[in-house]
Amino acid sequence: MTDPFVAEIRIFAGNFAPKGWALCNGQLMPISQNTALFSLLGTFYGGDGKSTFALPNLQGSVPMHQGQGPGLSERFLGEQSGSDTTTLITTEMPVHTHTLMASSTGADDNDPAPDRQLTIAQGAGVYNPTITSPTPLNVQALSISGASFPHNNLQPYLVLTFIIAMQGVFPPRQ
Repeated sequence: MTDPFVAEIRIFAGNFAPKGWALCNGQLMPISQNTALFSLLGTFYGGDGKSTFALPNLQGSVPMHQGQGPGLSERFLGEQSGSDTTTLITTEMPVHTHTLMASSTGADDNDPAPDRQLTIAQGAGVYNPTITSPTPLNVQALSISGASFPHNNLQPYLVLTFIIAMQGVFPPRQ
């Protein structure tokens, strides 16, 4: 790697930090041994500012630039937001139905909703309108949905490692 700037963050396709770099995993670092890095990071990511400071923790995160874009909320250096899971409440779900239809004839390719139909298949009657004592569907076939359980809220991802330069060229201030 070419000489990096101190505190430069790069994406690295390994599970270790190369010499002169550290993993961006939120670890506490001693100020006395990393004065140049501390002068750039300060305590934006943690630490007491007297004897320790923290590296950014980018594990399972998406880095964002600080500031405010048009129509977006302002983001600050070191700010964390979002969550891995979320629970939707009824008012957050769009109005929709879960209809299931049955037919005593075979499936029709012109049907607007063939994925919601129980039909006769290969001569075996799935639906029989002449049954006088119907049997309910298996409870495992129709499970409860919702119930205030959180669901996964992660965007698609590829696991890579973020590393930060512990030594290198000190960036010029302008």
